[in-house]
Amino acid sequence: MQATISELVTKGKAARAAARQLARASTDAKNTALRTLAGLLEDRQDAVLAANAADCDAGSRGGLTEALIDRLLLTPDRLRGMARDVRTIADLPDPVGETLEERLLPNGLRIARRRVPLGVIAAIYESRPNVTVDIGSLALKAGNAVILRGGREALHSNTALAALVGEAIEAAGLPAGSVQVIESPDRTLVAEMLKMRDMIDLLIPRGGADLIRYVVENATMPVVAGGIGVCHTYVDAAADLGMAVEIAVNAKCRRTSVCNALDTLLVHERVATPFLQALAPRWNEYGIEARCDERSHAILAGSALGARVRPAAAEDFGYEFLASIAAVRVVDSMDEAMAHIEQYGSGHSEAIVTEDYSAAQRFLDDVDAAAVYVNASTQFTDGGQFGLGAEVGISTQKMHARGPMGLREMTSYKWVIQGSGQVRPL
Repeated sequence: MQATISELVTKGKAARAAARQLARASTDAKNTALRTLAGLLEDRQDAVLAANAADCDAGSRGGLTEALIDRLLLTPDRLRGMARDVRTIADLPDPVGETLEERLLPNGLRIARRRVPLGVIAAIYESRPNVTVDIGSLALKAGNAVILRGGREALHSNTALAALVGEAIEAAGLPAGSVQVIESPDRTLVAEMLKMRDMIDLLIPRGGADLIRYVVENATMPVVAGGIGVCHTYVDAAADLGMAVEIAVNAKCRRTSVCNALDTLLVHERVATPFLQALAPRWNEYGIEARCDERSHAILAGSALGARVRPAAAEDFGYEFLASIAAVRVVDSMDEAMAHIEQYGSGHSEAIVTEDYSAAQRFLDDVDAAAVYVNASTQFTDGGQFGLGAEVGISTQKMHARGPMGLREMTSYKWVIQGSGQVRPL
C-alpha cells in the first residue's frame, strides 16, 4: 500500500512539472501529439480491442449489468469515433493565451483578462475507457497535465489507451508527465488523491452517484461534479405527435446507458391517449419497460408494451435508470410538468416538444438545467455533438463550468496589467 501511495505522489510531482512546460507549449506541438494519437487509435485497433475484450469478459463473469458492459465496450466504430473526436480537438482554436477582454483605464493602465491553463487536473471515473482519451486530449490541448484514475473494470482498456497517448506525447516532444494513468485498482487510492491539494488543481469525478458524492464530500481541492442525468421530456398539448414519438424513441432508445437518456416522460393529458398509443409499439421494438402513474397506466396497460407496463413506485420519479426503463406520468398542464422537473430533475438535460412558441420560450427561460431543448432529443447533450470535440464531463453545477466541458472549461484566466509608472496615492 505504501509503495502504491508513493507512486501516486511521484506521478503527482511529475504532473506538476509537466504542467509548467505545457503552459508554454506551442499549439503546433500539442496538435502534433493529438493527430499522432488519432492515427494510433486506428493503426493499433486490434491491440486495444483485445484489451477491451478481456475487460468485458471479466465484467460479464463478475456480474456487471448490461448498462455497465455497454459503457465499457469498445468497438471498431467507437474507436473510429474516438479518433475523429481527437482530430476535431486538434482542429479547434487553442484557447491558451486568448484575450477575453481588454480596456484602457482613465489612469492609463491597460488591463486585460487572458486565458491560461488550470494546471494539473485529476479525473476519477468508472467503466468508460473512452474517457481516458477524451480527457487526456482535451487537457493536453488546453495546456494542462492530467492524472487519470479509471475503474478496475476497465483496467486493461485504459492501460492500452494510455500507452497510445504516451507514445503520441513522446513523438511530439512534450513532457512525459503530461498524461498519466494510475494503473493500480486499489480503491484506497481515491482517498489519497483527494488529499493532494498541493499537486492537483481540479478534480473531476465521473461515474455513479456514490462515487461523485464521496468525492464532493471529501476532496480538499475544487471539484467539478456532474453526469448524474435524470432527464425529462415533456410532450405539450401543442406538440406535433409524430415528432414527439420520434424524439421519445431516440431520447430513450438510442443508448439507454448514457447520462443524457430519457428517464421520465411527461405528457399533457389532452394528448396523452393518442401519443402514448402511438409510442407503445415503437418502445416495444426496443424492449422498454414503462413504469406508469395511474393515468398513463390506464392508457398503456392494453398496449403493445404488454407485461412491460407496470405501476410506478414513488422512487421511480427522479431516478436515473441507465437501462431500458422509463417512468411515465400524465400531467394537467405545463406548469405541472415544470414543477415535476424542478422537484425531480438533476439539472442535466430537459426537453419540451411543442409547436407553441410562447410555451417553448417559457420552458427555455424557466427550466433550470445545464441543457434545455425544444423539439429535440436530450441525447445531443455531448461535447462532440456540441462542437467541442469531446468532453471532460457534463457539469450540473453552476460555477466555473456548466453542461458539456470542453477546452475553454479546462482553462482559467489571469489579469494582465500594463502601466507606465502608475502608483496609488499614499
